[in-house]
Amino acid sequence: MVTLIVATTYDPASINPATALLAMPGWTTGPILPPNIKSFTNQQTRLIQHDVSIVKEDDLDSRWEEATGEVVDEVIFLSRHTAASNRPALTVHPIDRNFLCGFALFFLNCWWLVEGVLHLKEGESPPHGGKAGWAALPSPRIGPWLRLLKKMAEAHSLVPEFEITLEGTHHGPITSKPTMFLEIGSTEEYWKRQDAAQVIALLIWEGLGLGGGEAVGNWNSETGKRTVLLGIGGGHYAPRHVDVVLKDDIWVGHLLSGYSLPMEEAKPGENHIGGTWRQSIQAAFEATKASFPGGEILAHLDQKSFKGWQKKAITEFLAEQNINVGRPNDFT
Repeated sequence: MVTLIVATTYDPASINPATALLAMPGWTTGPILPPNIKSFTNQQTRLIQHDVSIVKEDDLDSRWEEATGEVVDEVIFLSRHTAASNRPALTVHPIDRNFLCGFALFFLNCWWLVEGVLHLKEGESPPHGGKAGWAALPSPRIGPWLRLLKKMAEAHSLVPEFEITLEGTHHGPITSKPTMFLEIGSTEEYWKRQDAAQVIALLIWEGLGLGGGEAVGNWNSETGKRTVLLGIGGGHYAPRHVDVVLKDDIWVGHLLSGYSLPMEEAKPGENHIGGTWRQSIQAAFEATKASFPGGEILAHLDQKSFKGWQKKAITEFLAEQNINVGRPNDFT
């Protein structure tokens, strides 16, 4: 099985880390993926370069398998990150299979995110492709690689200039394999930073064991009893979830920011809480569980981000679904 790394020439924050990675030893030219996508190989890693937006090339994993006969184990996307704050950042995040235009979020003062979310109803057509109401498998490497990224960024003097953070689950493209995004943000000045690109390349090099060391973040039967965090609530950058994930031995699945949990308060005399928040939680839980077989999936709630009625509804739903809520000492 192979790891598929996806870069696009469309984006300096994507192609620059890819170029830095390809400058390291062991790479050879690989096959052309139709229609005309270049590839490079190094041990069990494959790097492909296409010329369109990173979220517009769906099903690259299955297309690679069909073209080469190789089974793809995971997909890692290299991309830019954009934020209204313009703050420099290196981010890691899981994805979903839909991409929701930010129009509805404009009125929540976060229009710049242009987020994909899990709560679109089945049958709705996301304007940027994908599949509504379904979550992609999160890469088990997300938590371990966030911790490794922070160490590398500190060693290369990118901290505190660059924030090292997770992001909530958002946007596509469509893939059926465990997936994560590695991003450089948040403006063109930083997208082009060669030192940031080099750190991302080193993260992949060391994280996949391409230099001869042990790969970081492999999930197997020996690690299958570790705690896995399912983040629920909070802002897009999920600082309370990040604080937990930066602790040793905490794995991370999907992270549902508040905008992925639309809730409509019950009318007087009614008990039903409307919205598609249940769908979001269930889809995120099932995908996280599938990525961490044998793991203990614990929901980590950003308590301060919910109103009382919201927290009550969510905790009751989690109990109904047999999804355990983690206490602070469960994540230490």
